[in-house]
Amino acid sequence: MSQIPWWGLPLVAVVFALAGAAAAHLAASRNSEILSRRRRTRQWYDERKAAYVQLLAAFERATYRLRAAYDSGEKPPSALSYTDQIGPALMPVRLLASGPVRSAALAVHLQLERLHGEMNPAGVVGVEPRTHFRELLAQVPLVMQQFEAAVREELEIKDVPPAAESPALNGFRRRAALRAGSRGDR
Repeated sequence: MSQIPWWGLPLVAVVFALAGAAAAHLAASRNSEILSRRRRTRQWYDERKAAYVQLLAAFERATYRLRAAYDSGEKPPSALSYTDQIGPALMPVRLLASGPVRSAALAVHLQLERLHGEMNPAGVVGVEPRTHFRELLAQVPLVMQQFEAAVREELEIKDVPPAAESPALNGFRRRAALRAGSRGDR
């Protein structure tokens, strides 16, 4: 005989049932949280990668247009048209990127924006506007390289491809395996 009165048995059963249900709910919510975290990580990477690639392509197009205008002797496109072209690609990066990537992207943007604006180095004695423009245009790839490096660091992209085994080594291993197999047959 137990010391629990007859009317207490259903209460004990309810308490244990609730405790079991709570433990099962906790385990299920923990598993779904881990799965959603993994999904968020993949989504995080995909969103940023798409935004960075789109912005890099837009920067390349703007740089090419500037070089083509400079080489042909034409006036570069206006700063407003440049902002209209770059704006849709720049906004996701400004919203999603970490500090170093955002700073590098805005440095490239500022450099290109200067090149699209009025070239007026009148404050500096002896500087011609065409020479000043050419020097600023030559700096764009360097600033873009810093942006690319910041993107590679944030997305953990490695510059070195995985090492591949040489075909001669594979042939050597295959012959060694054949010899070992033929010795086992003896």
